[in-house]
Amino acid sequence: MITTATRAEVCVAACARAWHGDGEILASPMGTVPTIGARLARATVAPDLVLTDGLAQIIDGDIALGAPTADLTVEGWLPYRAVLDLMANGRRHVMMGPAQIDAYGNANISCVGDWERPKRQLLGARGAPGNTVNHATSYWVPRHSRRVLTSRVDVVCGVGNDRAAALPGPAARFHDLRQVITNLCVLDFDTGDGRMRLVSVHPGVTVAEVVEATGFDLVGPKGAGEALTGGVDVPTTPAPTTQELRLIREVLDPRSLRDREVPT
Repeated sequence: MITTATRAEVCVAACARAWHGDGEILASPMGTVPTIGARLARATVAPDLVLTDGLAQIIDGDIALGAPTADLTVEGWLPYRAVLDLMANGRRHVMMGPAQIDAYGNANISCVGDWERPKRQLLGARGAPGNTVNHATSYWVPRHSRRVLTSRVDVVCGVGNDRAAALPGPAARFHDLRQVITNLCVLDFDTGDGRMRLVSVHPGVTVAEVVEATGFDLVGPKGAGEALTGGVDVPTTPAPTTQELRLIREVLDPRSLRDREVPT
């Protein structure tokens, strides 16, 4: 019996919609909820998405998260050099998890604190610079807070809209920041000046909660001319459909691993 969607399931469906209409490109989700979201997208709104097992095999079908390798339907081989080719040609949409992200989408996955003596050492910049200047990039934040959505990132790994605009010549012609999906809301950068905009709040979340949990001023849904305050009317993130809930619960994540990342 289908019941009310949990917060994790709302987040999964929101992640799936980030790939809507992308066509035949490589989806690269990072994290539990984005991975389920990418598989849900292929099963519903983006049937041509190319998905891998996280390594080098292209997988087909509606595969449960954590399924044994023997249960995977493998339809192709995607070595690392081929991923780099897809990246350089813009045929990829990655959803990364930033340790910090600012109002223009500059993202940090390298370290927290001073570069010379950081408080926390993280992954390093890895592929973030190339991702953000070559193809579509979205972000997933499982714990929306001022420590993550911050006024200034300690290290710029993923290139934000302000820095991309300052690059010389055609260097940023493929720069394409799409969405930031958190456990509280959906955001994008459709503001004219490239700042982050609040698109919707998840069911049960107030605008005031989002404002309080964000370390910079967000733009309202109407764009750059509207400053966001607790009193601004913002749409509610659509809940998963009955079909999407069935796929999430019975097919893609029957062990409810999503609830470990976004507790009910």
